[in-house]
Amino acid sequence: MSDALTRPADAGPEPNAVVAVLALAGIVVSLMQTLVIPIVPELPTLLHASASNTAWAVTATLLAAAVATPVMGRLGDMIGKRRMLMVSIVLLVSGSVVCALADSLVPMIIGRTLQGLAAAVVPLGISIMRDALPADRLAGSTALMSASLGVGGALGLPAAAFVADKWDWHILFWTSAALGAVSLVLVLLIVPESKVRTGGRFDLVGSLGLSAGLVSLLLAVSKGGDWGWTSGTTLGLGAAAVVILAGWGFYELRAAHPLVDLRTTARPQVLFTNLASVALGFSMFAMSLVLPQLLQLPTQTGYGLGKSMLTVGLVLAPQGLVMMAMSAASAAVTRAKGPKVTLMIGALIVASGYALNILLMSEVWHLILVSCIIGAGVGFTYGALPALIMGAVDPSQTGAATSLNTLMRSLGTSFASALAGVILAQMTTDFGGHALPSENGFKVVMAIGAGAALLAFLLATFIPRRQAAAPTAAEADEQTEAVTTKA
Repeated sequence: MSDALTRPADAGPEPNAVVAVLALAGIVVSLMQTLVIPIVPELPTLLHASASNTAWAVTATLLAAAVATPVMGRLGDMIGKRRMLMVSIVLLVSGSVVCALADSLVPMIIGRTLQGLAAAVVPLGISIMRDALPADRLAGSTALMSASLGVGGALGLPAAAFVADKWDWHILFWTSAALGAVSLVLVLLIVPESKVRTGGRFDLVGSLGLSAGLVSLLLAVSKGGDWGWTSGTTLGLGAAAVVILAGWGFYELRAAHPLVDLRTTARPQVLFTNLASVALGFSMFAMSLVLPQLLQLPTQTGYGLGKSMLTVGLVLAPQGLVMMAMSAASAAVTRAKGPKVTLMIGALIVASGYALNILLMSEVWHLILVSCIIGAGVGFTYGALPALIMGAVDPSQTGAATSLNTLMRSLGTSFASALAGVILAQMTTDFGGHALPSENGFKVVMAIGAGAALLAFLLATFIPRRQAAAPTAAEADEQTEAVTTKA
């Protein structure tokens, strides 16, 4: 007899349906972030603006995501994770519609900012899973949710390149809006609201302070290459970030209802997991910077493969499928050995992928193989990270804690972009009067990517030995009910 026939009428939504809907929402958000990549070189022409100004279509999404992720996570803990998930998806749909109607720079930046505000969908989805799913389903489901970030990006790039090449570029954003609308309806119909709430007041001062500090830091990191790393603007923003974030930390330690509970964040399991997340975010993004350039550079350079953006997308697409496939293996290792071991294994796989890439980079199949190996490692690590965080925090803090972890990964990708940009700008070769990144430049970036993965492995060794995970919300309710009944 099927599960649907044997489940009691009041048993709640089918876990498989909840997981599928939340994973779809994560894929849609990842897809949204990827859609603009194929048209970035054409944005100055499409939007009638300079290249430096159209770059804000990417930067605005990065800044908005950094600000929204911790705020949405905290609000989810306070007033409902499903509610804030739906708000995030509404922002994504709204931003996609604005971009679909845009023909100039300002509305495009506004739309991309609104899209960036939806970045908290994945950590909110993971938090909902902790509250709604049986304990034996949690590891595999959260690993799949984490993998949705890579799946959406890997599958979205070739699709976006094909659409941009064949049809009007506005269709990309209409597609994003339609997928977002479908996700919103499915969440409304299938995903339950969590009963776990922290209550309290929202820390407005803390959210403004963290937002100001993050925006200053990310502007300095992401735009420093354009402005000059020693320019007054870059140095001023960097100094402002240090001062603001230090003041923010001082305030949060004394706030009655802090945006981020820094004492919880300082627990070894949370602290070293977040530090490893920065290193892993750095390592993963290094590949995203190197492989597309290697594939697209002219063959006359001796190391470029002269392929189109569509081919780049097709080469990277298997990585997303491998990442999703590895989520099941990641969950199995986590159940058997604990998430710490899973994280360490994944970090070593990523490092080995980069080491192999230094040796194999002259054929398309080389890059497919390397991207799949790195994708397998990322699938392991991204499945372990939420398990480590949830094993160390109370269910009422899951939204804020997982959102902060997601932010740490995003910071790692930003640092990777900045450092790789500096290296590839300095290590060049002359090609027809133009300076192109040299082969050794790419190898240096790949070596740094391997080093970042090994750093993540080292940081993971400091995570405490396997211990009993904090109970899920469902388990906590059962324990409370059992004690009450016994009394």
